Amino acid sequence: MKKAQHKRSPCPIACTLDIIGDKWTLLLIRDMLLRRTYFNEFCRSPEGIATNILADRLEKLLAQGLAEKYVTNDIPARDAYRLTTKGKTLRPVLEAVAKWGLINIVGTETKMKPKSA
Repeated sequence: MKKAQHKRSPCPIACTLDIIGDKWTLLLIRDMLLRRTYFNEFCRSPEGIATNILADRLEKLLAQGLAEKYVTNDIPARDAYRLTTKGKTLRPVLEAVAKWGLINIVGTETKMKPKSA
């Protein structure tokens, strides 16, 4: 049984932001949705996340059950990461944020593909 985490507020927005509200977590989720899986692939994202922050955010995603670590056949003995079913439910959130940015921030573009039917 999971230990109950301290919440600063019962507000669902505050609780969600406590998990995904920093400036890196949604970008890692975006990268996983774009089928990036390896630590070095996350490092190559244009935003330039530092390796210590990347390691921390990956651990937090694992701890929250939003991502899982696995070993691929492509590169044996090398950890890879992917979203869990729970993590994949954040896709509409990222799509909404991307849509808002496309409408309201000049010069933005998206590489995220719409959810397949």
